[in-house]
Amino acid sequence: MSTLREVILHPVHLARRFVTSLPPTPPSPELEVWADGQLLAGERTLWVQLSNQDRRHSIGVAQRFLGARPGASRAEIAGALLHDVGKIECRLGTFARAIATVVGPRTERFALYHDHEAIGARLVAEVGSDAETIELVGERGPAYATLKICDY
Repeated sequence: MSTLREVILHPVHLARRFVTSLPPTPPSPELEVWADGQLLAGERTLWVQLSNQDRRHSIGVAQRFLGARPGASRAEIAGALLHDVGKIECRLGTFARAIATVVGPRTERFALYHDHEAIGARLVAEVGSDAETIELVGERGPAYATLKICDY
């Protein structure tokens, strides 16, 4: 059940995410190095498949997550960085994602986009991620509530 705050902030989050997804610039080299230090080798192979926009977003989420959860483990930080990694299978750009968000899972690729959490959990499990990482990417586990807040 969504809270009133979540219902009100969801459109704001979506609009902000859309606008920040427009520039194709990669994360800064310093942030790329920071993210790389949080990921296992297999996780890195997935993370670099994300678009520049998604990598920038994931770093922002992971850094907010670490600020909200200073004792976070490496596996939890990796989960924050990889929380949207399942979106690589839908192969949708910014505008198509916006449409998919509005119209729902009406096509195969839109359905993949809407199921990115389960897809991402499968992908990170396949590359040997820790259980904590798999849980966070799949929207489960004790740290998920913090990740969800940091994704807004």
